[in-house]
Amino acid sequence: MGPYARTGLAGIVSCGVLFTAVLIGRPDGTGNDENAKDERPQPGPYVALGDSYTSGPKIPRQSGTPAGCDRSDHNYPAVVARQLGVTAADFRDVSCSGATITNLSAPQKTSNGTNPAQLSALSTRTRLVTLGIGGNDIGFGSTVTKCVTMGAMYRATGSDRLFSDDAPCKKQHVDGGIDEVAQKIQATGRQLSAALVEIERRAPKARVYVVGYPAILPAEGKGCGRELPLAPGDATYLHDKGKQLNTMLRGQAEAVGATYVDTYSPSVGHDACSAQKTRWIEPLRPSSPAAAVHPNAHGEQSMADAVLRAIGD
Repeated sequence: MGPYARTGLAGIVSCGVLFTAVLIGRPDGTGNDENAKDERPQPGPYVALGDSYTSGPKIPRQSGTPAGCDRSDHNYPAVVARQLGVTAADFRDVSCSGATITNLSAPQKTSNGTNPAQLSALSTRTRLVTLGIGGNDIGFGSTVTKCVTMGAMYRATGSDRLFSDDAPCKKQHVDGGIDEVAQKIQATGRQLSAALVEIERRAPKARVYVVGYPAILPAEGKGCGRELPLAPGDATYLHDKGKQLNTMLRGQAEAVGATYVDTYSPSVGHDACSAQKTRWIEPLRPSSPAAAVHPNAHGEQSMADAVLRAIGD
């Protein structure tokens, strides 16, 4: 999601949503139509688009330019490329931490260099494209930061009853039955729809697979103690907003004939509240090399596995 901060609670900002779309071209054997999509997956050329959940900030080894995009050579696009046998010449990862849908068609300034418009990497030769975008558009990272800050305050004051019963952060986002985060998800859906159409125009031989975000929090409504303090009601609220975001992604993918790839289901039980050895998402203070509230190397591998299963179906 949003550009993740380097220190403190703000370090959880950035997911960079969320989502991933994979496009694969395939020969259909129906004449000489240059825009005909292939029936069989081709190994490349492969272009990876997306935000920090795609780029893999702080996961060794960081590579690529600009350095401010925080790309790892063990993020899920890199794993997918290796598993499919895509050559280095046919693989371009232009994902960038903090990217929004706007940055697909416009340059993005980072703390260390400017990333060109991501869609400029596409061409009529492109056969595989992954896109993970949307979390920054709904401000999910800043919402999580606010909720964690409020949870920490309740815990610090010893307000156990209120902490266990209330959802103070949710009340900041829901007024009179109007949920501002839900509204942002709807607006982002319209933007994503236009972006998917543009991807189709630029890469007419490609196929689209939209992949959602993994589970950040458990479904039963609890925080991670000191590692990610949240009032239970706020933990439930954030979990539900993540699922709503994924539902929107699925709907937009299916509306344009793309395939949605579910990374949430395999990640259940591997969220930021799970044990250190089993978690795929790091808490506020990561125990593995990764950005706070972002996938670690195991999480990126699991996202790659989901993409590869979709490609193989």
